[in-house]
Amino acid sequence: MKYNDISKYKAYIFELDNVIYPEKDYLFQVYYLFTSFIEYIELFDAKVLTDLMVETYHNEGKDEVFNTVQQKFALDEKYRENFDRLLLTAKLPLKLLAYQAVLDLLQNVVINRKKIFIVTNGNPQQQLNKIRYTEWHGLEAYLTCYFAEETTPMPAPDVLQLLLKEHTLEERDVVMIGNSEASKHSAEVGGIDYYNADDILPT
Repeated sequence: MKYNDISKYKAYIFELDNVIYPEKDYLFQVYYLFTSFIEYIELFDAKVLTDLMVETYHNEGKDEVFNTVQQKFALDEKYRENFDRLLLTAKLPLKLLAYQAVLDLLQNVVINRKKIFIVTNGNPQQQLNKIRYTEWHGLEAYLTCYFAEETTPMPAPDVLQLLLKEHTLEERDVVMIGNSEASKHSAEVGGIDYYNADDILPT
């Protein structure tokens, strides 16, 4: 799906994780920073720790990553605070690269003088950190961001209703591109057209 396929809208709402960029690109850099810290303090092999964290992410999900490492290596519970803080505020070694197809779409939206919004669930501090470390190629000047946790998290439609009100938009003026059941439900309840990011990203 290209811009011309959805060019009728006045505004385009994008979810963040796994829509603009792969979320794992953020998380894996956090894992690297955390394991480097642990290697320095506890003298564990950072690569072994990182490999375990990545494997756990793939097999059990991101919420189990610290628990698995803690159990296997008997890490002190005090390190959970270090890990959680890194997840929120990590200074990443590398920029987060947007999917090329999404970047092309964003650039076309801007060229055609349409509005771009980022609407995201999750901890606002963490999500803002991800936005800061994303390579936007100058598009950051055209972004308006909404953090759903500051109103009511999706799938509630509150954040979308607030966006429409603050920017004097009608439901028919807007399309949302997301990658979660929460965003899909939020858009449907709010009367906003919705596309899954998979419709844009090449397989």
